Amino acid sequence: MIHLLLLYATFIMPLSLLAHSNHSYFCPFFSFFSVSNSFLTPGAMIRLFKVKEKQRELAENANGGAPVKKQTAGELRLHKDISELNLPKSCTISFPNGKDNLMNFEVSIHPDEGYYLGGTFLFSFQVSPIYPHEAPKVKCKTKVYHPNIDLEGNVCLNILREDWKPVLNINTIIYGLYHLFTEPNYEDPLNHDAAAVLRDNPKMFECNVRRAMAGGYVGQTFFPRCI
Repeated sequence: MIHLLLLYATFIMPLSLLAHSNHSYFCPFFSFFSVSNSFLTPGAMIRLFKVKEKQRELAENANGGAPVKKQTAGELRLHKDISELNLPKSCTISFPNGKDNLMNFEVSIHPDEGYYLGGTFLFSFQVSPIYPHEAPKVKCKTKVYHPNIDLEGNVCLNILREDWKPVLNINTIIYGLYHLFTEPNYEDPLNHDAAAVLRDNPKMFECNVRRAMAGGYVGQTFFPRCI
């Protein structure tokens, strides 16, 4: 009888007190103890299991009822990148699906110098769960006459392709996109016709850009107004 009392005082009673604790970090202890110690009765094991499940539910519903979504490493890194953005006034970022969906957002660029002065160009960003080990997918949603952006919105920017490194970030990409509008590059084109005009006749290229941004045809291609 004395041994049973000592067993109760030493193990069962402290465990039952812990079972009523609201601290979720006791859960792994409950799980181990209830399975590996044969002196617990089936009823005690069931009660401990229910306590453990309740604590898990409370932890998952800490935000008012919806289960807590575990963030991926990519989301954590992206959240850090966005919190540390240092963009020029001509660039803005928005979240059309709400800030709960950080992995898909848009960036608007309003060049304040160069050929594209006064235009507004919208880009979509789709970020992989394994970011930054994979570059975001970036598309230009504004149809633009540009040597480094084709008519489908694909962007030729080296840091989005072979020069991408995990140390780069969203801020770097946005500055790279901005640089495409201040200094378009005819040596690495996606729109070969625009690149040839920029290379051979910069004045005509400037006229084509202004015509396209105002809403009009360049050759056989119509460009919606973006100025």
